[in-house]
Amino acid sequence: MPRKKEVVSGTFVKYDAVVLGSGPAGEGAAMKLAKSGKRVAIVDVREQLGGNCTHVGTIPSKALRQTVSNIIRYRRDPMFKKMGDWRQFTMKQVLQSAHKVIQQQVETHSRFYDRNEIAIYHGRAYIQDKNTVLVFGADGIKETIMCQQIVIATGSRPYRPEILDFNHPRVFDSDKILDLDFSIQKIIIYGAGVIGCEYASIFIGLDHKVDLINTQHKLLSYLDDEISDALSYHLRAQGVLIRHNEQIDHLETFDDHVVLYLQSGKKIKADAILWCNGRSGNTDGLGLENVELKPNSRGQLTVNDQYQTEVDNIYAAGDVIGWPSLASAAYDQGRCAGANMSGEENVVPVTDIPTGIYTIPEISSIGKTEQELTEEKIPYEVGQASFRHLARAQITGDTVGELKILFHRDTLEVLGVHCFGNNAAEIIHIGQAVMNSPNNTIKYFVETTFNYPTMAEAYRVATLNGMNRLF
Repeated sequence: MPRKKEVVSGTFVKYDAVVLGSGPAGEGAAMKLAKSGKRVAIVDVREQLGGNCTHVGTIPSKALRQTVSNIIRYRRDPMFKKMGDWRQFTMKQVLQSAHKVIQQQVETHSRFYDRNEIAIYHGRAYIQDKNTVLVFGADGIKETIMCQQIVIATGSRPYRPEILDFNHPRVFDSDKILDLDFSIQKIIIYGAGVIGCEYASIFIGLDHKVDLINTQHKLLSYLDDEISDALSYHLRAQGVLIRHNEQIDHLETFDDHVVLYLQSGKKIKADAILWCNGRSGNTDGLGLENVELKPNSRGQLTVNDQYQTEVDNIYAAGDVIGWPSLASAAYDQGRCAGANMSGEENVVPVTDIPTGIYTIPEISSIGKTEQELTEEKIPYEVGQASFRHLARAQITGDTVGELKILFHRDTLEVLGVHCFGNNAAEIIHIGQAVMNSPNNTIKYFVETTFNYPTMAEAYRVATLNGMNRLF
């Protein structure tokens, strides 16, 4: 386990840098600072390391998704269908595997901190001034830490509107849903962003009825239109009822059900409601007023390209600064902040970020969409590969989905890659690597030998499809 300092009330300790939060952003910053020779401390409100990502966010939700995917695969396998031995799985049962993964992740990250001699303080951090951080426990001040620099990487939490009573056992947000311990038949998911769509596919995979309430005109409108439409079609085909352009009016709660009233006049009854409409930065109670830092209405901090706040020695990274609110980006943001704090030059801010959405099946994309290229009047062509034609997909049974490559008609430069289907979040990185190479061209995909059978072969198929359209 990481080295823990025994804290004594009234003592002072000094560090070069103090990182608030041990999620991906905090870890990225702490590791970079430690490897740069700085004496670093982490302050985290939890007794276990890993932040929201490990305990209530990315890790448990993706472990849950994987278990549900396995159940879906089991049910559709012809061999098991003949045996006729399948049963209804409850949320409580499938969550058991997620909790095992959480503990494994805690142990892994703890070893990282121990190996890099980063001190760990458990408690609530409070910034007294730009060079002093207090650590509070249940009994008051546990430690006073003096430092030269501070990184705020406290993450975010689900936005909770006042009109909902989240203490009610049938009202959930994306943190609380991981503690669901009773059986349900139908659930309302309010908010059809990334988290809402992911949980819609999870619950429908468990054979629950799902009403997905979308406040926008279409699902994930920032995606390529074809990919967004594919997700909508697939969710509906599975049985999800999607309601677009809706707004909550109020919610009635009962001992055994809830009733959601919408401003359009509709009312929906279900066993529970999952609120997935927005997140807020964890900046409450940090003492930001003491250093004249003011978060926005969502509790998020503003930073420059170096991840530096308006206070010269205080940096911030991860969900607490808003977009893109991805664990992958948060780690790199923290690492970049640490590099800038260490005096490194020419540190490039994190901008090359692939989208990864863990619905069932997955969605991932990088680069321009068709609508963006059309608006910018860039002459492009499309190459498509349907997964149902790939040998690997036919073997695994994961035939839903496609890979789409957008490339310049004249230069053959890859402008965007969009994928919907199993392993999309893995496949996308091949396109990302080619787009970032000096010789970015779709010729790479036909001049390179791919293992067979693989899902990566979709790049070759899509490229040949696109090149056949050129004249």
